[in-house]
Amino acid sequence: MLIQKYVPLVARTAIAIIFLHSGIGKISDFSGTQQQIANAGLPLAPLVTLSTIAFVFLGSISLILGYKARIGAGLLLAFLIPATLVFHNPIVDPSQLIQFLKNLAIIGGLLMVVAYGSGPVSLSRSTVAPAYYTELHEQEEVLR
Repeated sequence: MLIQKYVPLVARTAIAIIFLHSGIGKISDFSGTQQQIANAGLPLAPLVTLSTIAFVFLGSISLILGYKARIGAGLLLAFLIPATLVFHNPIVDPSQLIQFLKNLAIIGGLLMVVAYGSGPVSLSRSTVAPAYYTELHEQEEVLR
């Protein structure tokens, strides 16, 4: 069952790419990002900007590598949920509905990583695997 083996890796990478791209943009325009955060009324804009960049990069790398992916997904959730509510709130600005729904879908994907872990192709594969993956491996052995 190659699909069950490799799909979690592809899914984690697909989720992480948007955050890596966002993080690069935030670093490239640090002052603009900081100003956007300040304009939203958030306190300590420089600290929030640095934290955002750290969470985005650490979470993305963790997801792609599958190392401590649950923690990485948690970091991305800690960034994404408040960012969605503050910057993409469709109640405040109806034109943000698509961005809000996109973020909601990403939150769902990250919650799947939190619930089920990184999957069989990951740097954490030697850690305790969820029962589903253990069963999958046993089924593959029987088929061989």
